[in-house]
Amino acid sequence: MYETADFKKGLKIMVEGKPYVIVDFQHVKPGKGNQFSRTKLRNMLTGQNLEVTFKSGEKFEVPNVENKEMTFLYKDESGYAFMDQESYEQIVMNDDDLGESRFYLTENLKVVILFYNEKAVAADVPKAVNLKVAKSDPGIKGDRVSGATKPATMETGLVVQVPLHINEGDTLRIDTSTGDYVERVSMK
Repeated sequence: MYETADFKKGLKIMVEGKPYVIVDFQHVKPGKGNQFSRTKLRNMLTGQNLEVTFKSGEKFEVPNVENKEMTFLYKDESGYAFMDQESYEQIVMNDDDLGESRFYLTENLKVVILFYNEKAVAADVPKAVNLKVAKSDPGIKGDRVSGATKPATMETGLVVQVPLHINEGDTLRIDTSTGDYVERVSMK
């Protein structure tokens, strides 16, 4: 059993008999009255988002979820293909199943697929991934304001705010929990 004090991003809980993952939360301590937690949840089966307020100390069941490490193979019109490295079993997931995780998938990336009652419902990607810049406008000469950024589109379609010195073709490390630029990676 989990309580509201255990909340963190990515935690899986049962709410009204359905499995949810916590997308975001905020513990609130008002001057008067009891503490509570505002949460944004994503239904692991349908992908629908839900905003709920829970009283402090509420308890939640742990969903019947199985984790299996798999490798991302490719994306085509049928969806995203993953393979179990031990049994060579392959599964295909769609955009709704993957949510934001789809923007971090690169060929041969090892991910953890979550199964709920033996159905693939979500993918946990590593904390940071390396992605190549597919499109980025050049920085304007003379525009060297400290901390200035520009949008860059990554090879997976993710749009990230990056420093002005980043160019097309550069490989960047991206934090998957926030979608933010971390650093430029030199590929040798």
